Amino acid sequence: MRRASTLASSVLSRTLTSTLHDGGALSTIKHRFLLASLYSTTSNTGNSHSRRIFNPFSSSLGVAGALVSAAAAASLSQDVLAKEPPRAELVPKEVVLYQYEACPFCNKVKAYLDYYDIPYKVVEVNPISKKEIKWSDYKKVPILMVDGEQLVDSSAIIDKLGNKIHGKEIVESASDKDDDDEEIKWRRWVDNHLVHVLSPNIYRNTSEALESFDYITSNGNFSFAEKITVKYAGAAAMYFVSKKLKKKYNITDERAALYEAAETWVDALNGREFLGGSKPNLADLAVFGVLRPIRYLRSGRDMVEQTRIGDWYTRMENSVGGSARIKA
Repeated sequence: MRRASTLASSVLSRTLTSTLHDGGALSTIKHRFLLASLYSTTSNTGNSHSRRIFNPFSSSLGVAGALVSAAAAASLSQDVLAKEPPRAELVPKEVVLYQYEACPFCNKVKAYLDYYDIPYKVVEVNPISKKEIKWSDYKKVPILMVDGEQLVDSSAIIDKLGNKIHGKEIVESASDKDDDDEEIKWRRWVDNHLVHVLSPNIYRNTSEALESFDYITSNGNFSFAEKITVKYAGAAAMYFVSKKLKKKYNITDERAALYEAAETWVDALNGREFLGGSKPNLADLAVFGVLRPIRYLRSGRDMVEQTRIGDWYTRMENSVGGSARIKA
């Protein structure tokens, strides 16, 4: 039996080595096994599935099972590993994002950059003085500078940058495309509905407004005096702005509107891991991006506790991974 195990180990080693020569890495193979177990089973059955995968020579699998598992890991690589960094020659040399830390549209762009591992620098814009973007005729954020070219409007930024990094000619933006496309439909839903329920929730009372601006000033590059000014003046201003937005978009109950939006998104998934299927598409990245700045604020915690969106959000966190941000 020991000799059989040794032989199986040798065969499996050669199989893995072959996979590595095809462009993988041992850690990648292990990661694929892990993701397969996480994304293909429920939490109760996932643990036993994981044990079967990581103990390929157990009596339940045997030698054949080990080889099948190795082959499955290789074949699952494209479906399980969602991140798809662009070819090195297509990655822009310098990307600079002018943003507000809590801006949902800015975070939508960051989710895209992080997912595709495009290194970028961040310039935090003072929301009161906007001194950091005085050079631009466009006075909103996000502004993305890509090798000296100014891109504006989050959805247009993603469309144009996507065409650049995938080596395609620039085509029409999402706003010009047919709404019958599921991905486009939900990207529009993010811009036209989801973002409008966020501010009334983030700034629904003074304590939550201060919580939000404490997050903003903690992550921004502000002097002590600027932090105090931005935190209290900004929180007060946004508290009143949120009330106007609530009225403008006919929102009677902020939390109910947020919960309804979260449930609407989960319904759209229709049992899929992502709207894109086995990996996120641009709609997944858009929803994740605009929700990311609120996830660990009170409103975001409430949303995850009261709706079914938490599992999808966790999968997105794992797929998007760490930030591609670099020091300015």
